[in-house]
Amino acid sequence: MMRIILLVTICLCAIFSCKTENKKVEFSGREIDKVLGEMTELMVHDVTNPPLAMRFFSYTCLAGYQVISDHDSTLPRISEHLNGYPSISKINFADADPNLAAIIAMMEVSKKIQPSGKRMELWENNYLDSCKSIGLSSEVIKNSKAIGALVAKNILGYAKADRYNTLSNFPRYTPDKKEGYWYPTPPGYFPAVEPYFSKIRNYSLSESEVSGFEIEPPKAYSSDQRSEFYTLANQVYLAGKKQEEKKIAAFWDCNPFALSSNGHLLIAMKKISPGAHWMGISAIACAKKKLDFGHSLLVRTVLSVSMQDAFWVCWREKYHSNRIRPETAVRKLIDPTWKPFLQTPPFPEYPSGHSTVSSTAAVILTYFIGENFSYVDTVETRYGIEARPFKSFNQAAEEASISRFYGGIHFMDGIASGQSQGKKLGNHILKKLNLL
Repeated sequence: MMRIILLVTICLCAIFSCKTENKKVEFSGREIDKVLGEMTELMVHDVTNPPLAMRFFSYTCLAGYQVISDHDSTLPRISEHLNGYPSISKINFADADPNLAAIIAMMEVSKKIQPSGKRMELWENNYLDSCKSIGLSSEVIKNSKAIGALVAKNILGYAKADRYNTLSNFPRYTPDKKEGYWYPTPPGYFPAVEPYFSKIRNYSLSESEVSGFEIEPPKAYSSDQRSEFYTLANQVYLAGKKQEEKKIAAFWDCNPFALSSNGHLLIAMKKISPGAHWMGISAIACAKKKLDFGHSLLVRTVLSVSMQDAFWVCWREKYHSNRIRPETAVRKLIDPTWKPFLQTPPFPEYPSGHSTVSSTAAVILTYFIGENFSYVDTVETRYGIEARPFKSFNQAAEEASISRFYGGIHFMDGIASGQSQGKKLGNHILKKLNLL
């Protein structure tokens, strides 16, 4: 009798064990946030520049989306519309979890594309252990990992083909000391960031379409007090004095190169890039909207690809016009003792990158999430930045743009042109990806 009872007990344990081992786990968009959040921390650690940060985000999101869109036929096939996107064989999801495979694909790309990506490996191992603890079998994890690794390999090949790794072969960029041209600014006097970024492949623009995103030239440099340029410089000189203006400038600073002076020492401050800030906003929006895993990843992918191209068109113009920063111009023309409220980033002024990228992001998020979507931006509270409420993505983008004027690092025509360029690009991408 005891042997029978023991046998039944063993059988029951085996049954329940199998049920636990093969438990179906629901993944939410929060799992995407975990990967992107870890990536952001690595970028802060590496002091990743703004255009490069978006390159990392976009390829990582594309890897995840390739997996999940292959599984869910209701999701749009945006890859078909991207320049140079590789042909990837149909995935066999037998005994695998597509959501987990998507997350693994993202982690695998992040590990290999970021300078400190190796640090992701420990986090990945801990993550997979947590998957076991909530009921995913070793077999499902193994098969999901194989899918993720295969897709990541394809996307990393796609990334390699964008020619970014060839930029180091270009001649060292030397700033022109001509009057009215950009030159490195204090306190770090950093060299020019990504002067050849527009030489890499973009995602959405054909050669014939590129010219459509050229903007009118900036106001010409002039020391004449009656000139348009002098007026622009004086506007910057007089701005940013109010407490609310300083608050807005500080909130949207997002300068990975910021330094704090401590006596004779310059100490780097932990700050995220503007693109990382908008990726964080997308996490807040997707969670509040209660989007499922697939649609949440769709939003992040389109957003990251769009912001990557926003940096591409913006940087193309920056190093074409090569315009002087307010810090240099105001000191020369108006007040040699003047300092901007924010530290000047190490690249030419025109147009404003914040304006271009934020305006693009607002178009994309408004399309997916909706107009007049209120939220509280808590993205940078971990860095000591107080949360700030917004009534819409457009309001946030407008504030991000004007923050550069309040901070003393952009002229108003650079802001206006960036906004125009960014809005146009956002709508272009939605049409290009066949979403409109």
